[in-house]
Amino acid sequence: MTSPADPPDGAGTGGPRLKLLAVTACPTGIAHTYMAAEKLVQAAQALGHEMKVETQGSIGAENVLSDNDVIQADGIIVAADKDVDLSRFAGKRVLSVGVAEGIHHPERLVERVRSAPVHRGDGSGGGAGPAAAVGGPGGGGGKQRGVGYKALMNGVSYMIPFVVVGGLLIAVSLALGGHAQPDGGLVIPEGSFWKHVNDIGVIGFTLMIPILSGYIAYAIGDRPALVPGMIGGWIANTGALYGSESGAGFIGAIVTGFLAGYLVVWIKKVEVPRFVRPIMPIIVIPVVATSALGLFFIYVLGKPIAWVFEHLTDWLAGLTGTSAALLGVILGLMIAFDMGGPVNKTAFLFGAGLVSKNPEIMGMCAAAIPVPPLGQGLATLMRRKLFSEQERETGLAALFMGFFGITEGAIPFAAARPARVIPANMVGGAVAGAIAGLAAVTDSVPHGGPIVAVLGAVGGVPMFFVAIAVGAAATALTTVTLMSVGRGTTVGSGMPVGDAVASMPSTPSTPAPVAAGALPVPGVGEVLSGYLTELTVRQRLVADEKEAAIREMAELLAATGKVTNTDALVATALAREALGTTGLGEEIAIPHAKTNAVSAPVVGFARSAEGVEWGAPDGTRARLIFMIAVPEAAAGDVHLRILALLSRRLMDPGFRERLLAAPDAEAIMRVLGEIQ
Repeated sequence: MTSPADPPDGAGTGGPRLKLLAVTACPTGIAHTYMAAEKLVQAAQALGHEMKVETQGSIGAENVLSDNDVIQADGIIVAADKDVDLSRFAGKRVLSVGVAEGIHHPERLVERVRSAPVHRGDGSGGGAGPAAAVGGPGGGGGKQRGVGYKALMNGVSYMIPFVVVGGLLIAVSLALGGHAQPDGGLVIPEGSFWKHVNDIGVIGFTLMIPILSGYIAYAIGDRPALVPGMIGGWIANTGALYGSESGAGFIGAIVTGFLAGYLVVWIKKVEVPRFVRPIMPIIVIPVVATSALGLFFIYVLGKPIAWVFEHLTDWLAGLTGTSAALLGVILGLMIAFDMGGPVNKTAFLFGAGLVSKNPEIMGMCAAAIPVPPLGQGLATLMRRKLFSEQERETGLAALFMGFFGITEGAIPFAAARPARVIPANMVGGAVAGAIAGLAAVTDSVPHGGPIVAVLGAVGGVPMFFVAIAVGAAATALTTVTLMSVGRGTTVGSGMPVGDAVASMPSTPSTPAPVAAGALPVPGVGEVLSGYLTELTVRQRLVADEKEAAIREMAELLAATGKVTNTDALVATALAREALGTTGLGEEIAIPHAKTNAVSAPVVGFARSAEGVEWGAPDGTRARLIFMIAVPEAAAGDVHLRILALLSRRLMDPGFRERLLAAPDAEAIMRVLGEIQ
């Protein structure tokens, strides 16, 4: 056998047959896991190699790689958007990429694994540690999903619900419980119902920073890192602990999250007596890491933050006599930079402190405050395909928060893509501040956003709204421009933006004619263990949008007599869509539901001639639509296994072509009979 670390030269087309392994996994753990697995197997076979793939999905690891498999392997491809333990691959060539690479560039990965770095089992080699983009031959490589990227996305995903819940509760309480004051202010009476709602929202906002930090740390150092990460995030956001009038905000939380995670990883490597090992993860590591990180932030990192806050305030005080437009630009840049951090708070408190003497300064701040959330929300509406389903939903919440002057509504976008979003926010903030300064807009209360104008606290209302609108538009346009520049990279959901079909490995585009009887015909009246029958096949879907398509599919399933409540089935399927689109790309959608509205598992299939917009990562409209419904009480992993079967088979372009070309229901069933 050839050396695992040094496959024979010439392997690949016309060379010796290699024994390759792969692991595929994605955060949702269903379709993309199996799509990548199928593509990798197909690519390896086409190049004359042997490939075994372990899938790590929601039904657990399947086709698990044995020690013997690893010993004999010439290379291992890890196509995953979540953490995969690479320690078992020590001494082997390991290529780590995102799961999308496994779907769209499998042949390239099979070629690249021959020259991949050898994983040494110490966090180096094979992309085991934090990684940046790595290019393949000719610079055509994909983006490597290192620990750093995954950790940041882990923190952001857990933070988003706190931002949304906290922000919306604060906004609703202000809208419904706030009372306008004679001076234009807005106050929620103490002890009232809406004050309690506001307090709950404030708690959500307070928790979002520690959550971000804690789950970044958790993704790096596992459970022992959670406590130091969360406490570190709380310390970073509590400026009073280190002599600053403002905390370090979400940027400080990202810093403490990574520091906590890697500190725990380092502590784990320290050799300790055997009797101490059982208490290391539950007592020693959390206590030592939390204390060290907390004290480090208070005594070392906190001092520069306090210094920045103090000197920025003094610097701004020296600018009050300068051009109003220039001061507006500076204040707008600061407001939009860290959205609650020391730079933002410096500008806000500077404006708030001069409300009674110079309300024009607060007017500049008030115009810039809502721009980041409004701009990011507008960006998700302008170019929906650039954002994941979750981000589009967060964008709607950001628009609402922006109206009420809650700048933090843009934090999830900034935390996920700081290099693109923060500059875009600053452009919009600067524009809004400059316009408000030139127009001498005033604000008599220490708050911002359209709400203060609605409540009568703003002087120069028309130009105030012009400043906000132009600033938000500038942020949105800059955001989508910067994201479009990186269309070849991945965003949000981890799937590539752009036309995925065009990036697929080249395959024959015209399938061989399907003659009657050429395909397996036994049992063509039912496939997928009888869950899909000719009764649940529709040649042409009438609906032209997602919700209507799901209802039409539910009514199709109801023809079997297994659906007891069509409306409940539709509601469950739509609730699942709200968690993330089931549009998989490649013109495929597989909506699914676990609900007691069905008495037994049932699967339906329909084709759409024009395609239905399903929010697929690759932007394609769904033309091949499968709907899966299983009872809640006895669901088990039936729907996941059906998804696995469908995902694998649908990765064959010839199969999809035959399914689209089948002239009638009988021919469709004959093609579907290939699913085994």
